[in-house]
Amino acid sequence: MTVQKSHYEASLAEYSNHLAAIALLKQYRPYLEMIPSLRRPDESVITIPLPIVRLRNTVTTTSQTICLPCDVAILMCDPEWKIKTGAEILVFIHRANEDFSDLLGRWRQTQVLLDNDYEWLMPLRHSHILSEGANTIYPLFVVFNDTLERIQRGLVGAELPFIIQTPDLLLEENFTDIFSSEIPPV
Repeated sequence: MTVQKSHYEASLAEYSNHLAAIALLKQYRPYLEMIPSLRRPDESVITIPLPIVRLRNTVTTTSQTICLPCDVAILMCDPEWKIKTGAEILVFIHRANEDFSDLLGRWRQTQVLLDNDYEWLMPLRHSHILSEGANTIYPLFVVFNDTLERIQRGLVGAELPFIIQTPDLLLEENFTDIFSSEIPPV
């Protein structure tokens, strides 16, 4: 079987919400422990779907704005000081028709791009937060039951963390959430 585009789209939409991103991190405890405060999740975790960064060239003092090849950036923020902390988690969701080299290549390309000085283009709500680059970036891969086994073996071999997402449960949870809570204002 192959991964359906709808699985990718549902996951991207889900993890764009900071509470769903925290639920994702609960499946990989070392990253969950990076969150500054679980009591104030709306002030501690910033999610940026299809993130954009501004790369700065320190030699020529020019900058270039690019869209990163990851799917969601999860930035940690100190809720007291309202500043971004050093850890950044980049989520790579397995896409339809993407093989191991494509998925790993997106991570490698992101590593190369973020090896420069950079700043995040923050969502409007968080635009006041200092958004300089991180001390360390961490990858997290999301694969599905339908993902080819060789991709999971490759991630294990490359010692990269991943979780297996069940799209049916993701869609079911979304359906339940729509009727159990109000849609937050934009």
